Amino acid sequence: MSSSHWYQNAIFYEVYVRAFKDSNGDGHGDINGLAEKLDYLKELGVDCLWLLPIYPSPLKDDGYDISDYRNIHPDYGSLEDFKCLLEEAHRRGLRVITDLVVNHTSDAHPWFQASRSDRRSPFRDYYVWSDDDRKYSQARIIFLEGTPIVSKPNLMKTGKTVPEMITNDQEFELAAIRAYNEAIALAH
Repeated sequence: MSSSHWYQNAIFYEVYVRAFKDSNGDGHGDINGLAEKLDYLKELGVDCLWLLPIYPSPLKDDGYDISDYRNIHPDYGSLEDFKCLLEEAHRRGLRVITDLVVNHTSDAHPWFQASRSDRRSPFRDYYVWSDDDRKYSQARIIFLEGTPIVSKPNLMKTGKTVPEMITNDQEFELAAIRAYNEAIALAH
């Protein structure tokens, strides 16, 4: 485990923890379930576990919409569970890496909330905002505020415009506008 180029010949095993192994019978995988399978993964020849996002999230985007980078989603366990997983993995010579998605946060993340609530917020320029819904007309919308997650064809059936669909703010997040335009293009 000392080589700085260890990853060049390593065998990675990507783990979507929620779907891997349920240790407590609640119907979805968790960190303790993954820990229970470390010997099996080592026997397969795995060198490194690559964990998809396990951070707190509203789960609108499979956990990539992170609301807290410093904790573990409670469905998956606790920070203490994660520390135990790391200890046990390292004891077996396994490395663990996690997806850290710093360019995409949840609308529940404190940075986003501060950015949205105050134009003078130090987090304001962490996001792209506009008072003009035409400024980023070529942008893609991922999520529309005030609406449930829907498929692109259903989105088009609403007949609503971007300003009608975004109900809580007159500003627009760049990613949201991009998805809306992509949906329009796919519908035609």
